[in-house]
Amino acid sequence: MIGLGHNNGPTMERGFAFRKHAWTKARAQLMPKLPLAVIRRRVARAKALGLPYQTYATVHMASGRDIIAFMFSTNALRMMRDSDVLPDDRRAKLLDMTQCRQHHVVQKGLTIDGVTRALDAAGIAPDTIVGAPVFGATYATMRQTILDGCGGLPADGVVLIGDTAEERSWSAVGKLAGFLSSDAYFTQSAL
Repeated sequence: MIGLGHNNGPTMERGFAFRKHAWTKARAQLMPKLPLAVIRRRVARAKALGLPYQTYATVHMASGRDIIAFMFSTNALRMMRDSDVLPDDRRAKLLDMTQCRQHHVVQKGLTIDGVTRALDAAGIAPDTIVGAPVFGATYATMRQTILDGCGGLPADGVVLIGDTAEERSWSAVGKLAGFLSSDAYFTQSAL
């Protein structure tokens, strides 16, 4: 039994060295050894998506598929009112993103028409715009709202870009490929 003051260091019981060896070997086998051509293609794909390679590779490995779309919350786009204009840094990043679909989730207090007008004025043509799941909605209702926001695409190929813990939970509920904070997406440079 571990007592008070124990630093949770390695166990000294018999077999520790073998368990450490087995764990290290299993971990090394988990990491794929990809051909250089595949790595180059993935680096180019990460750049086209506006993601650092490490982030792209992590999402790709976790979901088992390529990122085919991003779903942006209006919080991530810094749009809090229908009269808000899409900030220049957000606009530039969305315009630079290629070979990927864009979906948007409109938070309470905004209208789909207002956000559509703001995005249109910024030269952004989203594939899908839906209202955000209502706070306190059932799991099934929230999941269906997120799936509707995917526009018929497989959810495990869509990454949600958001700001709040509630938005992070949408990623889990919708079984999306992952969640990135807006700061991580919009302030990191690709590669």
